[in-house]
Amino acid sequence: MRKRGLFWTVIVIIVLVLGGFGWRSLHRAQAAKKYVNSTTPTLFVHGWGSSYRAERQMVNYAKDQGITSTVVRADVAKSGKVTWHGTIKKDAKNPIIEVNLLNSKSVTGRESDAAKAYSQSSDYVKDVVDAMQKRYHFKSMNLVGHSMGNMQIAYYILNNANNPAMPTLKHQVAIAGHFNGLTAEPGTKGITVNAKTGEPSKMMPEYKGLLGLRNNYPQTARVLNIYGDLQDGTHSDGQVPVNAAKAYKYLVAGRAKSYQEKQINGKMAQHSKLHENKQVDRLLVNFLWGE
Repeated sequence: MRKRGLFWTVIVIIVLVLGGFGWRSLHRAQAAKKYVNSTTPTLFVHGWGSSYRAERQMVNYAKDQGITSTVVRADVAKSGKVTWHGTIKKDAKNPIIEVNLLNSKSVTGRESDAAKAYSQSSDYVKDVVDAMQKRYHFKSMNLVGHSMGNMQIAYYILNNANNPAMPTLKHQVAIAGHFNGLTAEPGTKGITVNAKTGEPSKMMPEYKGLLGLRNNYPQTARVLNIYGDLQDGTHSDGQVPVNAAKAYKYLVAGRAKSYQEKQINGKMAQHSKLHENKQVDRLLVNFLWGE
């Protein structure tokens, strides 16, 4: 009797597992119909002191929605050398590249010229794009950044906007971007932004370095700027003032194909929790791949 009971228990478990797998497959297939089918890659760039692991929830959410089954990693050494983990097949649907910066603290905050420091750090993004183009020759791309990854992306765009060898930028998603300073950075307290234009009342050095975007930001690109407010009276996500993030509007909205902002509120709006936030996942997926 025990053997018979064990037999049926195993059968039930197998049925449940197979049923669950079938349901997930059906769910992904149905969800995938809502999204574009494109060969354009999306590059995720993490923040200071972090790694590609900070990108995993957002990437896995995209996979679960049936948007893509192609995710590769690009490790970028301190020297700029790129090592690939995985391969993007020809005609792969909505491929994702997880950028993993091995020198993730390339900007210390102690530099006398902050703009120059961020500009040099942005070379890591160019290293990945160069390596990607050498291998795959994409015509367009999307860029997603969190925290310092946004500064590296913004300076990459500034330095390469007119480079015909670079793929066309279609979408940019900025998450927790400290474009006009950090809460702990001297001089950021009390900075306001013009509600209509996004122009800040005071420009930090790293922000001034990006003013060229007002004249050369790619007109092909749509921009989604996501930032957090803990609603604890600090008007920040704990590290980035809301107004520091919103100041990106002044730099790009006049040229971008479209520009929109989304504020996340509450405990899950904390700086590092924004890349673990389901609301952010949905916003990102719908913006990048929604039809």
